[in-house]
Amino acid sequence: MTRVRLDIALFTIALLLGCGVVFGGVLVYKEHQNRDREAVAQERYGAVLAAARDEVEAFINIDYRDAQASIDAVAEGATGEFAEQYDSSTEGVVQLLEQNQSVMDGEVLSAGVVDLDNDSATVLASTKGTVANKASGGEPVARYFRLKLDLQYVDGEWRTSNLEFVS
Repeated sequence: MTRVRLDIALFTIALLLGCGVVFGGVLVYKEHQNRDREAVAQERYGAVLAAARDEVEAFINIDYRDAQASIDAVAEGATGEFAEQYDSSTEGVVQLLEQNQSVMDGEVLSAGVVDLDNDSATVLASTKGTVANKASGGEPVARYFRLKLDLQYVDGEWRTSNLEFVS
């Protein structure tokens, strides 16, 4: 009788240990899946921020001496209605920049993603910089902007579909 109880006890212990090992393996597997998903989400978040920062930098750094290059830099990161609107207004913008001898230099102070899914995102950015033109006598005047950008994932890249000033 004692031998049978010992065998049952050993079998029960072995079964419980086996279940524990399987359960632990499942937990480790799920943790690896979660980390992979987190890594993908962080990469997407980083790509959105980088695209938004690039677009804002292009938008706030304009020089009348090479106005078309400034315009092209913004157009490169644009898509949809924003690209169409920007493209249709560039001729007048270039003339205005050259006429007023406008130079705008700036940098992004901060940017943050406020909404993100697989193919769209919204980013808020704040900037600081200067504007010099004929009206300022060629002297740089401080400028601060807050911008809201809507981005779309198009052909493997995040592009700006809307850009607006916010207060």
